[in-house]
Amino acid sequence: MNTLQSVVRRRRAVAVAGVVSAGLLVLSACDKPTPMATVTVGSDSVNSEATCGGEGDALKPSDLSGCLKNKGIKSISVDPDETVRFGVDPEIADNGWTILMNGQPLTDSSTKTYRTIPGSVFFNAQYGAQGNSTLVSIKEGDKDTSGLWNFKLKKDA
Repeated sequence: MNTLQSVVRRRRAVAVAGVVSAGLLVLSACDKPTPMATVTVGSDSVNSEATCGGEGDALKPSDLSGCLKNKGIKSISVDPDETVRFGVDPEIADNGWTILMNGQPLTDSSTKTYRTIPGSVFFNAQYGAQGNSTLVSIKEGDKDTSGLWNFKLKKDA
């Protein structure tokens, strides 16, 4: 009986080791999520991982225009009388970040994790707005761009 118990214990130990190894293999195959950026208007908010980059490496200039045309961008309705709040994870803030409107800088670079802009700015032709929706991007990096987070702001008049 003693040998039977030791055989059973060994088999269990091997089975447990196999399950643990398989679990570690699956975890190592997962990509680490990129930092998050959030846009909030009133009590509504949308957040997203990076549309492009966000992993610390500089993006090529040729990749940037494609990133700005990315499909499946999250959107949020904006009343022009409301304040639009932008928040980023500390990893983004540490590298400096700029808010872009239709690909053009709207703000200077900041290392804060939070910024606010009046909603009317995003639909004002003086700032390059066209129509009832605007592509707003958060660009990580002061000199080289290492990540872009895109959002579509839709006018809610």
